[in-house]
Amino acid sequence: MTTRRRGRRTSGEDTRAALLEAARLEFNEKGYDGATVRRIAERAGVDAAMVNHWFGGKGALFTASLEVPVDPSALIAAVVAGGPDGVGERLVATFLRVWDLASGGPLITLLRSVASHPAAARMMREFVASTILGPVVRAVSPDRHDERMALVAAQMIGIGLVRYVVELEPLATGGHGPIVAAVGPTVQGYLTGPLGGPVDDPGSPPGSVGRPG
Repeated sequence: MTTRRRGRRTSGEDTRAALLEAARLEFNEKGYDGATVRRIAERAGVDAAMVNHWFGGKGALFTASLEVPVDPSALIAAVVAGGPDGVGERLVATFLRVWDLASGGPLITLLRSVASHPAAARMMREFVASTILGPVVRAVSPDRHDERMALVAAQMIGIGLVRYVVELEPLATGGHGPIVAAVGPTVQGYLTGPLGGPVDDPGSPPGSVGRPG
């Protein structure tokens, strides 16, 4: 049982750091959906109101705990601002910027751990799918949101793995432009084009799922 720390913290930054440390532990153990603001605050030894004071809510605390160097809500707004047309290229370019800015930080460490640590895989899934892709898909996709989100996530996480973990050239050190030009249309099709048979339909012919018609 975790007990609340007594006494006054030396500074606001100490409170913020304690919340981040507690959040990493709680998200790692419970996942995003299972973690609660109250429990995170208890682990940090502060009042739950401090989460909103410092981070504005659980979502922002989650991304801060991964040290994502940008505000996801601002990224999402920029991606969907232009409407469905061109959203695939905008999304790929955005992910490349996030991966590059996060290079060497906890987000890339998490990416390197997804194959061998279920908790890391869950946190990466929740960051990519719930925090970034979910709002984009709901904003621009006409139907089958969960399937489209999974297909796009395969592309985005795949790029991260190839560029930062496998380090396969020319993607590892290449510029963003060629990657956006090559992958953007595929992501566009996943987001806004017609899909083949449902992912869970055993009668769908091989290769039909997610391929624009």
